Amino acid sequence: MDISIEELIREYPGSVRMLMQWGIKCLACGEAIWGTLAAAAAEKAFSDGQIDELVDDLNKSCATMP
Repeated sequence: MDISIEELIREYPGSVRMLMQWGIKCLACGEAIWGTLAAAAAEKAFSDGQIDELVDDLNKSCATMP
């Protein structure tokens, strides 16, 4: 959760789609890129369960990316 969104999308460009599906859509304006995944989840008021599910989804998705 401490990974920056910038680092996440640099390493796994396909993660943008997953983030957008979870409602973390402010990637085009650049604001969200400078924060961490934890900060983005907090801004969306995700529960601990939702955060765990988001991280699981990202891990599964990123594991299949080239």
